[in-house]
Amino acid sequence: MSILVNKNSRIIVQGFTGTEGTFHATQMIEYGTQVVGGVTPGKGGSKHLERPVFNTVADAVKDTQADVSIIFVPPAFAADAIMEAAEAGIGLVICITEGIPVQDMVKAKNYLQGRATRLIGPNCPGVITAGECKVGIMPGFVFKPGKIGIVSKSGTLTYEAADQVAKAGLGISTAVGIGGDPIIGTPTKEAVELLMNDPGTEGIVMIGEIGGSMEAEAARWIKENNRKPVVGFIAGQTAPPGRRMGHAGAIIGGADDTAAAKMKIMAECGITVVQTPAEIGSTMAKVLKK
Repeated sequence: MSILVNKNSRIIVQGFTGTEGTFHATQMIEYGTQVVGGVTPGKGGSKHLERPVFNTVADAVKDTQADVSIIFVPPAFAADAIMEAAEAGIGLVICITEGIPVQDMVKAKNYLQGRATRLIGPNCPGVITAGECKVGIMPGFVFKPGKIGIVSKSGTLTYEAADQVAKAGLGISTAVGIGGDPIIGTPTKEAVELLMNDPGTEGIVMIGEIGGSMEAEAARWIKENNRKPVVGFIAGQTAPPGRRMGHAGAIIGGADDTAAAKMKIMAECGITVVQTPAEIGSTMAKVLKK
């Protein structure tokens, strides 16, 4: 089992013929992902990577029955791409683009309200169900099939956690990189809830960072609904207050935004908190045996 994507998912790539879209679509196809076509306005009717190119998402959906879209569109146009995918009835939109203006994302998120479209990202590495489907930019070889789910704000730490879990003799069901921007489509709690309800996931790794309240909200939900062991890590433990660290959303704005405060809340809510990413895999192996 898995969440969000699987071997039957039908993916289109928005920004298909651009440099990033081409490179990562090639990697996704090599992984075995069902990339059924792509969208580049003005190039409809052509072929790229032996797949059809369409002028609009609506045309792509009509012709290919795609249900997932991944977006490699420049920041100025990415929010419009998200809304176009939702308007066309795409169920899952994964936006890789970094640097989308906040006001554009406010508009896009409001547009999604009440629609049957889930957004992952933006500024995220994507989603991978190990051994079945990769919709993103993550190195697929790191993700060995198994029963541990990952929810992470950080792409690099997602890969590190997957590697640690594999080295501990475990594997990954689905890993979700939710994105590090201030406004994202799917917060930590919702991604954790999906994994908690997935019968194919036996344990969850939750990776957060300084800034915002998503980790605390997820921790409090876990306290009330926990049915599986959760191992947590917070990046940015030495970050100075008031300075953005890497991701646009990684800035300490108050006492509860610090790594120490989040780790304390997580521990109080029953999450096993580790001090370094290197402990994630071994710690998960231990808590699964309890």
